[in-house]
Amino acid sequence: MDTQTWDALVASMKNAYTADLARSAAPRPVIMPLVRGELVGLVRLRPTEGGQDAMSAIVELSNVASAAGADEVVLAWETGEVATSCGLAATGPTPCLNLVHATGDGHVLHRLPYALDPLDASPDDPAAAGLRWLPAPEPQPGGELVPPIRAAVDYSFTPLELDHPSPFGVTVLLMEDDGYTVHLTDTFAP
Repeated sequence: MDTQTWDALVASMKNAYTADLARSAAPRPVIMPLVRGELVGLVRLRPTEGGQDAMSAIVELSNVASAAGADEVVLAWETGEVATSCGLAATGPTPCLNLVHATGDGHVLHRLPYALDPLDASPDDPAAAGLRWLPAPEPQPGGELVPPIRAAVDYSFTPLELDHPSPFGVTVLLMEDDGYTVHLTDTFAP
């Protein structure tokens, strides 16, 4: 992936997470598969019940990447949100937006910590807060990934074998039916 594409994906995720937090919405994990450097689209995690359902749903994000034959993926998630929803211990800084850029040969973990600063805290809205991005540590080649993220990375590069004339198209439709939000680029729209 070229630097311009990477920078655009990072900026997009930072903007999306800032908007989610401004609406007091929990940021949900996202996968962005790429084929030969071209973005396939973006898939946002479906609503989950927590625990095993959340872990399974995160792993299932890999289905679109696998069906598209992705050679690269970027997964984005918030440390505390994934730890809480999956019932896992938080690893790394929290709060923190994490992005992992992965290929079949390995991955690099990028951590983007942030702080929530009170804005016009008032008795009517004591939780009003603004997001301030903190300095990011150096990217971590092979950095530790929590189990559902690790599995999603691994399965993204495992060929999906479906007995269907359009395995990619049917995978997208099935994921949408399951509640995932799928946005495809024009090139990959079924």
